[in-house]
Amino acid sequence: MPGTAKLRVGFILMHNFTLTAFASFVDVLRLSADKGDRSRPIDCSWQVMSAGQREAKASCGIVIQPSSGLLDPTAFDCIVVVGGLLQGMPPLSKEIAGYLRKAAEAGVTLIGVCTGSFVLCRLGLMKQRKCCVSWYHYRDFVEEFPDLVPIADRLFVIDGNRITCSGGLGVADLAAHLVSERLGASVAQKALHILLVDRRRSESSSQPAPLPGTDSDDIRICRALLLMEQNLAEPLPISAIAKRIGVGVRQLERVFGQELKSSPQQSYLALRLQHGQWMLKNHTLPPSRIAAELGFSDASHFGRSFKARYGLAPAAFRKQVKRQQPDALKPRRQPDDPAEARVFE
Repeated sequence: MPGTAKLRVGFILMHNFTLTAFASFVDVLRLSADKGDRSRPIDCSWQVMSAGQREAKASCGIVIQPSSGLLDPTAFDCIVVVGGLLQGMPPLSKEIAGYLRKAAEAGVTLIGVCTGSFVLCRLGLMKQRKCCVSWYHYRDFVEEFPDLVPIADRLFVIDGNRITCSGGLGVADLAAHLVSERLGASVAQKALHILLVDRRRSESSSQPAPLPGTDSDDIRICRALLLMEQNLAEPLPISAIAKRIGVGVRQLERVFGQELKSSPQQSYLALRLQHGQWMLKNHTLPPSRIAAELGFSDASHFGRSFKARYGLAPAAFRKQVKRQQPDALKPRRQPDDPAEARVFE
């Protein structure tokens, strides 16, 4: 049982869970739980649970043997659902679904890390809650949960007794935040120092922007680019982007010019064209449809802008790709097996 530790954490690992997310969380706990780096679960305790103590396989192939079955959820301060690969995820078992609903009813804090947030949303446990997702899974989230608004410009989001985290090494920052609240900031910092992390990033810290060629560490730029990434079909006015990140338009233009040698408008257009190039390479959609999905007024506008940037019209670019990579534009296979669909029993 979790015992009398100051911070008691239960883990539930999804099939093909992300090992980094799980290991980062546990390492911060174990380094905070004891003195002298002895890793004894004194001030922090943790249990890896599954129905019937069935093994859990990480996406990298490593298998974890749970330490217990499904324990009383009220014995924990929080229960962490560690997600992983969305593709091919089997239906959530009735035992796990029932257990998480029981934990929610009891008021236990539920934490979804990586795609663990999808699990909580599928169970209806994130209604009227803010939900943090990785920019990498942003579009998957929007397609599956059109009534929920994802937040993809933060490492993690705390909304009452629901916490969601984008995953990756940001999980260590979340774990350190929980340790800091229960055991003190110095304990959390000690754990991070042992992991060779200079400082703990806060909830408001931004995720790295998913854009190549951008070396800026400026949070304002990262958030602005991420907002652009999330609003391709209906581009936001630059004034709206500036307001969302808490700066003036002139200030935003100045930092873009200093860091990227480009204006926000030019960067937004470059991002839309970059996605257009990817779609021409990987989809069979006609250029007119791609233009509409990227917020261009018409196919001609898209074509002129694309040619100005890449030297070829969209149709000519696609032909070139097809000559170089004959299989590049084959339609993607749709799932034949209902088990591949991301639904629950």
